[in-house]
Amino acid sequence: MIDVLVVDDDFRVAEINAAYVGRVPGFRVAARAHTAAQALATLERMRIDLVLLDHYLPDETGLTLVRRMRQLGHHADVIMVTAARDLATVQAAMRLGALQYLVKPFGFAGLRAKLDSYAALRRTLDGMSGASGGEAGQEQVDRIFGALRTAAAVSATLPKGHSAPTTELIGRVLREAGGPLSAQEVADRAGLSRSTAQRYLKYLEQAGRLRLTLKYGDTGRPEHLYGTR
Repeated sequence: MIDVLVVDDDFRVAEINAAYVGRVPGFRVAARAHTAAQALATLERMRIDLVLLDHYLPDETGLTLVRRMRQLGHHADVIMVTAARDLATVQAAMRLGALQYLVKPFGFAGLRAKLDSYAALRRTLDGMSGASGGEAGQEQVDRIFGALRTAAAVSATLPKGHSAPTTELIGRVLREAGGPLSAQEVADRAGLSRSTAQRYLKYLEQAGRLRLTLKYGDTGRPEHLYGTR
């Protein structure tokens, strides 16, 4: 699970954002904070993976808080979630290492897309940990820097009822299989129901991201096999 700290000076907004986070598989709200001081105190006593951070806080700005976090050795990732939309603030957030920037107001789909992208980045990094003695070649570097962008694009184009993590999981299963798989085989390897796997496979095949082949057996009814392009 990815532990999230929700930081917003508005108690109602913090609750709404926390409720959104709780609806995304793989994420849980570890704590809420309404000031920079509360956020720092939380980071001191708890392990936090991700901070959803408002810029307008009563005691200091969100960007100042990010600077202090790094100075104090807190390495939690940051996604800015704020009404601040001036270019100076956006550029400063980028330079300070914020991974994403979500402008208020937004709905659940907007935040979920950012969280899905972050989860994809975490999976990419986890999959590389320990490889090559802790060093990364250019291919690995490109995958890391492309993970957020690719997952964001996937989230933006997925039809209703489809999630980027499940889409990415099915793609990874097929890439690692070394050959075409049936919907049942994909479901078994991904830990999904056959109907769920079939729904995603159909979407990916129609979108041109998978190749469908037919295997004819003794029964005369062909078996649908899916493979990467």
